[in-house]
Amino acid sequence: MRKLANEELERKSVTEFQHAVKTPIIIVLDNVRSLNNVGSVFRTADAFLIEAIYLCGITGTPPHKEIQKTALGATESVEWNYFKTTQQAVEELKQNNYLIYAIEQAEQAIMLSDFKPQKDQKLAVVFGNEVKGVEQEVINLSTGVIEIPQIGTKHSLNIAVSVGVVVWDLFQKMQ
Repeated sequence: MRKLANEELERKSVTEFQHAVKTPIIIVLDNVRSLNNVGSVFRTADAFLIEAIYLCGITGTPPHKEIQKTALGATESVEWNYFKTTQQAVEELKQNNYLIYAIEQAEQAIMLSDFKPQKDQKLAVVFGNEVKGVEQEVINLSTGVIEIPQIGTKHSLNIAVSVGVVVWDLFQKMQ
């Protein structure tokens, strides 16, 4: 086996990315504090051709050097929008026929491994604050809640890791 060189990876240019057919998922960040986490989410969104990221409340927005440090240029390829509140973002998504799923531990949550996206359905997945999670008001507005199964002692993952796990899983199921 030989490791591939960067030029062998057939990476899309920013223009090619912007014109490519996207995975019908919007990532919603509900008051995420860490700019490094925001940057990591941009990179994950770029990797899976995600439609957009909605940055809400106190979530930082590009351009910012801490976001850029982990995004590695993905803020140039991935579409993003800012909303003063996550509730505003969710209401807009609903008006545009998205199903909204909070990623959280909650009563009646569907385990990620059991979640089956509907064919051709547009999804929005909401990830919450590093300490408080997704706001209850946002959960109340959601179509449902998806939980990442965890069996260790912490029962919590870093937001950027959670986005990676969920987006990878949904991407696979939607192919």
